Amino acid sequence: MEEKKVHLTSGEMAVLWTGYQNDSMSLPLLEYFVKTVEDDEIKPVIEFARQLSEGHIKFLTAFFQNEKFPIPAGFSSKDVNLNAQKLYTDPFMLEFIILMAKSGLVAYGSSLGMCTRKDIRAFFINCIDQTMELYEKVTDIALEKGIYLRRPFIDLPPEPDMIDDKSYLSGLNPLKKPRPLNAIEIAHLSFNLETNMVGTMLALSFSQAAKSKEIIRYMERGKDISKKHVKILSATLLDNDIQAPNSADYAVKGSGEAPFTERLMMQLMAFLTTLGLGNYAAAASASQRSDLILNYERLSLEIAQFAKDGADLMIKHKWLEQPPGSPNRKVLAKKQS
Repeated sequence: MEEKKVHLTSGEMAVLWTGYQNDSMSLPLLEYFVKTVEDDEIKPVIEFARQLSEGHIKFLTAFFQNEKFPIPAGFSSKDVNLNAQKLYTDPFMLEFIILMAKSGLVAYGSSLGMCTRKDIRAFFINCIDQTMELYEKVTDIALEKGIYLRRPFIDLPPEPDMIDDKSYLSGLNPLKKPRPLNAIEIAHLSFNLETNMVGTMLALSFSQAAKSKEIIRYMERGKDISKKHVKILSATLLDNDIQAPNSADYAVKGSGEAPFTERLMMQLMAFLTTLGLGNYAAAASASQRSDLILNYERLSLEIAQFAKDGADLMIKHKWLEQPPGSPNRKVLAKKQS
């Protein structure tokens, strides 16, 4: 018996549209990485990431056509100049792929939970499998080359223990030193430190490559925010005698030639900003020291305002694509009357 075609739900529309946007945003960046990478061991894994994004876009394009769903504008080869000079060091490219793989695993898992149709669930399950393979590849390469940012090491606990005092949750008393950080708090501090280090380098590169003054100012502001957050997160670890992860190999070269359009640069910055907000929210919910929670909330407000200003800038230049939405009933009623 022929299976009855099931219409897309709003959740399925949302994750498919977002998936297309993210892959079409990533593809020009990965094509530039493949063109400019020099390390023969790093290049295959970047090419693998590029092939994954390209495959996702091909599948989603055919899917949208079959469903009579308008193909999103997204991004294309017109948004990248493959002849531009090398802007990023090879270790930075690898670290960016690691960050994309980590965020992809979270995003695809969340997307799968939004879907009911079997064919769409199969697509996102395949995306998860592919992203897991990518994460394995990039992590192995980074470890072999000694450039993987490991989380700090701490001593193993001697035995299980229970919290027996409310002071465990405090951290805002100026007259009392907060308790030592626990492993969960250290892990989130380190991960957010890592993403801000990437954000600093990316904003720096975009401020070099942008042409319009307002985009340059926005990217410089993003760089300053990320650097400030790196200092705050690092200081929190150092105050607990824990060395913050760092790598001198993640760098931006002095080229002022733009490899990407300003629209793509703004979208990439918006992606990192959204990722940062999600990471801070997860860290705040997992942390048990009140000073850490307050810090994450404070930093989140600063990023949220930065994201809002970025969205305003993109709308001004007509760079921000509108997601699928429900009909505006008031507008329809006025037209009919």
